[in-house]
Amino acid sequence: MFKKLLPVALILLFSAGWMTAKEKAVPLKKFKQTDIGNPAIAGSSLIQNDGIQIFAGGADVWGVKDQFHFSWIEQSGDFDLVARIESLSAPHMYTKAGLMAREDLSDNSRHIFFQVFPDNKPRNKNNGGFEFQYRAEKAGEMKAIYPASSVGTPPFPVSYPNTWIRLKRSGNEFTGFCSTDGKTWKIYTNFKLDLSKKIYLGLAVTSHNVKESVKAVFKDISMIK
Repeated sequence: MFKKLLPVALILLFSAGWMTAKEKAVPLKKFKQTDIGNPAIAGSSLIQNDGIQIFAGGADVWGVKDQFHFSWIEQSGDFDLVARIESLSAPHMYTKAGLMAREDLSDNSRHIFFQVFPDNKPRNKNNGGFEFQYRAEKAGEMKAIYPASSVGTPPFPVSYPNTWIRLKRSGNEFTGFCSTDGKTWKIYTNFKLDLSKKIYLGLAVTSHNVKESVKAVFKDISMIK
C-alpha cells in the first residue's frame, strides 16, 4: 500500500513546490514613482493592501514625447512581469495603463509598452482592449502592433477586474501575454528591440485627457521565475 501511494504523494509535493517557486510576488515597497514629461496634472502611486493604486495625468504615451505617471523598479537582464489590472477609469477613450520596460526616465526614451484601454470599443486599427507599443529610437515616433483583425469579436478583450497582463523579456525579445485568470496565457505578440540590459520596469498610466486624471489599480504584481 505504501509503495503504491508514495509516487502520488511525491508528485503532489513536487507540484505544490513548483507552483510556489514559479511565481514570486514583487515587494511593493521596492517600487519608486515619478511623472515623466511634466504632465499638467501631477500623478501619484499609493501602495494599498496587495496592490498599487495610480492616479495619473498626461497627454499620452505616443508620438516623440511622453507624459504619464510611472511606478518602477530597476531591472537588469531578463524578466517576466505579471499584474492584474483590477480597474481603469476612462477620462478618454485612449486612456492607457500597462507594463513598461523603459531605457531611461526622459520623456523621449526608447521603450516597450504593453498596455490596455478602458474598454473594448474600436480604436483605429484595434477592436480590443490590449495594444503593444514601442519606441525603437530615442526621440523617434512610437509605433504599435495591432491584432490581425480590426473588426468582429475582439481577439484580446479586457475584462476588469480580471484583466491580467504580462510582459516577458528574453535577451532582446519582448513578449506580451493576456489572461483572464492569471494561469492560462495567450500571446499577443513578440517583438525584438535591443534595449540596454539595465532598464526601468514597471507600471505606466496616462490619462490622454490633460484636464482630468485617470485612476488605475494594479494587483497581484509578481515575477514568473
